Amino acid sequence: MIQNDNADGAATGTAIPDGSAAVLMPIIAMVFIAYLVIGLAMPVLPLHVHLDLGLGTFVVGLVSGGQFAASFFSRMWAGHYADQNGPRPAIVAGLLVAVASGLLYVLSVGVAASPVISVSILLLGRAVLGIAESFIITGALSWGLALMGPQNTGKVMSFVGTALYAAFAIGAPAGTALYMRFGFVAIAIAATLIPLVVLPLVAIMRPVPATSHASAGLIKVAGAVWLPGLGVALSGVGFGAIVTFIGLLFAQRGWTPAWLAFTSLSVAFIAGRALFGHLPDRIGGAKIALVCILIEALGQALIWLAPSSTVALVGVILSGLGYSLVYPGLGVEAIRRAPPQNRGLAMGAYTVCLDLSLGVASPALGLIAGRGLGPVYLASTLVVLGSALIALRLLMASEAGIRPVSDPRQEIPHATSYDISDHDHRVAVAAGDTIDACRGDHHHDRIKADADL
Repeated sequence: MIQNDNADGAATGTAIPDGSAAVLMPIIAMVFIAYLVIGLAMPVLPLHVHLDLGLGTFVVGLVSGGQFAASFFSRMWAGHYADQNGPRPAIVAGLLVAVASGLLYVLSVGVAASPVISVSILLLGRAVLGIAESFIITGALSWGLALMGPQNTGKVMSFVGTALYAAFAIGAPAGTALYMRFGFVAIAIAATLIPLVVLPLVAIMRPVPATSHASAGLIKVAGAVWLPGLGVALSGVGFGAIVTFIGLLFAQRGWTPAWLAFTSLSVAFIAGRALFGHLPDRIGGAKIALVCILIEALGQALIWLAPSSTVALVGVILSGLGYSLVYPGLGVEAIRRAPPQNRGLAMGAYTVCLDLSLGVASPALGLIAGRGLGPVYLASTLVVLGSALIALRLLMASEAGIRPVSDPRQEIPHATSYDISDHDHRVAVAAGDTIDACRGDHHHDRIKADADL
């Protein structure tokens, strides 16, 4: 069915044609505060499980990966919910579920004398947090795309991701300080209260309508995004290796402070997004992703071979800098292939690949860590290099001019986005003319082969 897509602002006029980042500031602030819940726990969760509860590295990987595994099963649900009900209800639902996750953290601390029971409740809390994260981030991305339009997909992903990693950068030292002084119970209480602080901010944010009540179908959406999704999944293994095991690596080798690795990762990620976040939209997602994947792989290899904390930190920085644009770069490729009325579902399908990667990779790397933490980063290096093959294939397809699954001619243009009449547009579509018939449409210029640029 051919219809207007509200996310483009066609019906409501909400899309910002110039892609002004100012309109995203409330969303950025909301994501930053909400993701402090994850940032606070990131450096201390492995220490709590391994040192406080006395459990092994496989369990550390299982607890860390539990959030991502739950996100995997809930991401598509969150995307469909955001498409059907709008981004605001999706975010509110996610915040309320996050409160429940914090309460489970608190309960797990109360039974810490029984490590098996405690870690089981903690694992449940991580799973609930994964569901919450799905609704929050999918709602935020859908909201950003509705306000700025799909021609700014890379920019939306970059700015939202910057807020996310800023929360990690600040949350890591703050969480370490809370843990060292008060124990894991302080992290649990903070995880319960922070989502409640975000709710009033969401209430005053600029509303946007639901995208559409018509769906292209899950199979079509999944078929459109699976290849970029596979690429981001393989690349995400490097990120998972750092998040899950870099703290233990520093502790094992006597390198301090461990939180500096998490902050370095986040700062490098933020710098990459801030300085180069516009490049996937301008140059092409596959091109940028390919270069950044190679940089990430180099960083992983440096961590594997690191003789000192300085070299390891350089590896972390390169990994963060490279990984920063892999997600938006391949995300541009995913969104331009997706049916326009299901961009929320497409974001869910795309991101679920990353969730699957992190949910499976963390326990799998935990098994490797049983033989030593160094080999973890050799394995992650090889897996990340596999992602480069996916980006190369997408680049070759783009330069060959292969049309995405979601034919751009199916979208009805916004009246102000084209320099031709509606009649001319209908004639152009009926005749099967190329999208260049629509002069001045910057979005559809990008949907053509990246080689045109």
